[in-house]
This record gives sequence, C-alpha cells and structure tokens, in this order.
Amino acid sequence: MRKTVVFVAAAVIGATALTGSAMAQSTGPTPSTSANAKAGSVQLNVNTAINQTLVDKYVRDAPNVALAKCDGPSPAFSSPALTFTNYTPGPFMGADANISADAELKPGTEAGTYPLTVTCGGQTYTTQFTVPAAQVAKVPSGAAKAGDGSMAG
Repeated sequence: MRKTVVFVAAAVIGATALTGSAMAQSTGPTPSTSANAKAGSVQLNVNTAINQTLVDKYVRDAPNVALAKCDGPSPAFSSPALTFTNYTPGPFMGADANISADAELKPGTEAGTYPLTVTCGGQTYTTQFTVPAAQVAKVPSGAAKAGDGSMAG
C-alpha cells in the first residue's frame, strides 16, 4: 500500500508541475490589440457562410457593396473602376463598418487590380480589389449544349 501512495503522490506532483508550466505559458502577458487596432478601414463586399472569397473582389453580374469604418462627416468612396450610389449608414452584418454604398463597375473596365478609397473626417483609407475577366458572353457556334440531348449516343 505504501508503494501505491508514493506512486499516486508522484503522479499528482508530476501532473501539477506539468499543469503549472502549461498555465504559465497560457496566462503570460498578451500583446495589446487596442494599440494595433485600425481606426478605419475600407473593403469591397463581405464574405458569406457559403463563399469565403468575396472580400476585395468585384463579382460580375451580382450586387457589389463598398463598406467602410470611419469617423467624420460626409464619407465618400472613390475608385477609377467603380461608381457609387445609395450611401447607407451601418452597422452591417459580417463587416466592421459604419457606411456602405452600392458599387457599379464602370463600362469598359478591364480585368485587373484597382484601388478603393474612402475619405471621411479628413482621413483616407485605401485597399486594393480585383476585377476578374469577363466570361464568354456568346456560346461559339457548334458547341455542345448540356441537357439538350445533342450529346446522346
């Protein structure tokens, strides 16, 4: 019985030492996030539960929204590739923003990367967004048509 007590005591002391060192690692000082927090931001579109790749990507044939977090009067979005309408105050689900606007691609805009800027209260915040290449608008003549039976043998 004495060996059992000694073994249990050693196991408890060992577990306590391991837990103590783990606790020391997990409870150490953490860096302050308030010093690193951004005062403002701007982005194009918000990710969804289904699509996690929407932020800062223009989506053709779908509504696009510019969102910003900034303090000050008269927020204004600008971009050489987009026009903005329907400014709406927030907050917004899925984005740390307090202003949004509908974003339309300017006719003739090529695929590429463009700046998106918001200015408010004398502060300016900028991000880059991408515009994908346009999809083929016309099906080439003689192309197979899915579902019409032309591929049946």
